[in-house]
Amino acid sequence: MTGTDVQKEAEDSGPSGYAAARLRLLTEEARSGPPRRAALAELTDDWLTGLFTAGSEGLRGVSLVAVGGYGRGELSPRSDLDLLLLHDGSDPKAVAALADRLWYPVWDLGLALDHSVRTPAEARKTSGEDLKVQLGLLDARHIAGDLGLTAGLRTAVLADWRNQAPKRLPELQELCAERAERQGELQYLLEPDLKEARGGLRDATALRAVAASWLADAPREGLADARRRLLDVRDALHLTTGRATDRLALQEQDQVAAELGLLDADTLLRQVYEAARLVSYASDVTWREVGRVLRSRAVRPRLRAMLGGGKPTAERSPLAEGVVEQDGEVVLARAARPERDPVLPLRAAAAAAQAGLPLSLHAVRRMAATVRPLPAPWPAEAREQLVTLLGSGRPTIEVWEALEAEGLITRLLPDWERVRCRPQRNAVHIWTVDRHLIETAVRASEFTRRVSRPDLLLVAALLHDIGKGWPGDHSVAGEIIARDVAARIGFDRHDVTVVATLVRHHLLLIETATRRDLEDPATVRSVAEAVGSQGTLELLHALTEADALATGPAAWSSWRGSLVADLVERVSAVLAGDVPADPEDAAPTAEQERLAIEAVATGSPVLSLRAQTEPPAGQEPSGDPEPLGVELLIAVPEQPGVLPAVAGVLAMHRLTVRTAELRLLTLPDGVDGTVLLLDWRVAAEYGSLPQAARLRADLVRALDGSLDIAGRLAERDAAYPRRRGVVAPPPRVSVHPAASRLATVIEVRSQDAPGLLFRIGRALEDANVQMRSAHVSTLGANAVDAFYVTGPEGAPLPGDEAESVARKLEETLRG
Repeated sequence: MTGTDVQKEAEDSGPSGYAAARLRLLTEEARSGPPRRAALAELTDDWLTGLFTAGSEGLRGVSLVAVGGYGRGELSPRSDLDLLLLHDGSDPKAVAALADRLWYPVWDLGLALDHSVRTPAEARKTSGEDLKVQLGLLDARHIAGDLGLTAGLRTAVLADWRNQAPKRLPELQELCAERAERQGELQYLLEPDLKEARGGLRDATALRAVAASWLADAPREGLADARRRLLDVRDALHLTTGRATDRLALQEQDQVAAELGLLDADTLLRQVYEAARLVSYASDVTWREVGRVLRSRAVRPRLRAMLGGGKPTAERSPLAEGVVEQDGEVVLARAARPERDPVLPLRAAAAAAQAGLPLSLHAVRRMAATVRPLPAPWPAEAREQLVTLLGSGRPTIEVWEALEAEGLITRLLPDWERVRCRPQRNAVHIWTVDRHLIETAVRASEFTRRVSRPDLLLVAALLHDIGKGWPGDHSVAGEIIARDVAARIGFDRHDVTVVATLVRHHLLLIETATRRDLEDPATVRSVAEAVGSQGTLELLHALTEADALATGPAAWSSWRGSLVADLVERVSAVLAGDVPADPEDAAPTAEQERLAIEAVATGSPVLSLRAQTEPPAGQEPSGDPEPLGVELLIAVPEQPGVLPAVAGVLAMHRLTVRTAELRLLTLPDGVDGTVLLLDWRVAAEYGSLPQAARLRADLVRALDGSLDIAGRLAERDAAYPRRRGVVAPPPRVSVHPAASRLATVIEVRSQDAPGLLFRIGRALEDANVQMRSAHVSTLGANAVDAFYVTGPEGAPLPGDEAESVARKLEETLRG
């Protein structure tokens, strides 16, 4: 059936015919994107024209007008119909009757409708009071009735908009900024709102409004394609969900990708991010130009009066060779020759970031069009300018984005293309891969005074996740890429090796500190062997913190910082020639010994709680120190079931376990019995800590079997049912045989949940293994826990037995 046939069916059959024609149009595979949106708008126009004609017989001075998205002909499958019934005021009752004959058929079909009935004067008055109404009227389009009435309103509204632009554009900019604050940036969100988030469809519409003011215009290259891509994704979202939604939820992304013929959800998100980035950059440039024009309009009359007429010349201040500041932007000097100066883009970018100023769009485009490629290896000046750019702090981001928008970054660093706009499907990460790399460099710039080679720190920060664009372990792939890039930009062989080592091991410190037993000499030696030197360790420590801070709030804390600092101190000692002490030889503290003696004397558990607030080594204490958690010391006469009992009691009291160490304590001469000592770090999920007496009482009951921990936890889970959301991947349990010579290391990766450590502890007890220590790490909703276990005789488990324990534990957690 042709488009004409579909329209005729709608005209002949009334509302039911329109509904059938609409459904047929939306299910046509041959038509999608702009042609389908335009056809849907045309079909709707024809239907509404029929309704209008039938209801307005004999009525003059009235017209039906489409506004907003419908006015632009951008009807998505579930879009609202934005309609204005415009009249000259001569017959209000007849107009009201006509409105009923228009609106009710729309509602009867279940279509969303945004409607109003106004005279031209009322429409202009309302638009003058309500910016959103005025923006909608800028896209007014005649559907039926008195064409002169519609044309007169369009002319008047556009004139009003242009006359009021100096006042209304700042209002529009503030509206966009408030919306961005509420909704976030489309180019980084895992579940973005295609319309409301910054860089979305509303911002694209705002740019059209700025252009209509004749005050400034957006960079148009690629903007129409970006808008089209976002509209296409919204169409597919409406069709797959059957709802009028603009939020691209995780569970719907694969279906939307399939509807658009894309490979997978990551490909979909990457296209959305690229479109949003273009709209965001165009918005930045446009609003900067609006500000410049409005400032010049305010200053020019005074200057003309002072100078006696004539056009003033903008002041130009030199910043670097070939680079000057003019009118709040960094531009190229008149004598600059990009075609002869391949370092100019980096020099201009470094100068802009150092000055905290934006790069002029014209300057970036001129350099992109004419600059020659840098030779390999880069000259020293190019490498120095890159380091200066990376070390400039927060202004680096805006400057980097300007270079990237015109393709200069991928010309300087071709490997950047694979990480550009690449999503990270991990709730801990708040940025795409490329933005995370820049954020890490910004964070690393704060630590350049802590290291002897800040240039290597900054370049490693820029490259540490560059391998995420390749299959396999991104650290392994990244090491290869980093070695190549570092050599290309001109570092010598030794420095290239250091950068490659930092990239290969950028997760080593944080993973070891939070998942391994730092008292085990094998742990510290393995890190020392991987790092190799004090200088590299110093750089890796700073990179670790910068990487975590740039990841998101869940990735770093004072507690994590203290663990990493402790590990660095131990590794530094090994690199200096010291031999790590065997943990079996460590003497108990006075408090540990006191608790152990009391536990033997009373025959029951005793405990103490003590807050930890000291900062990690190498960090300055703040006036209001952040708690590192609470040290929980428990001494229990040796008996089975201690680990699940303690873990279960803590879960009941909503205490999160951060680290857990267990060991048998040798008592002083004259004291009979053996005591199990637990030295744990805990933190309250919310609220204040429970009293030590309550914890002890519940622990006594848990150990004698009178407290049903499993039942209590199950009751609490039932009282707070989980919300519907993304299905978590199944837990995975693995054995790391080379991680320790004293014990077998079993690592559990699972969705975090209350009572998880209790379930693991009970499963390990059932497997008849003993636990020396537990190292608990939670990143967002993911728990990564490592357990050092031995057999009943205290020796590491044989390989096949360890694998059997791991498989049984995995089955327990999956069940």
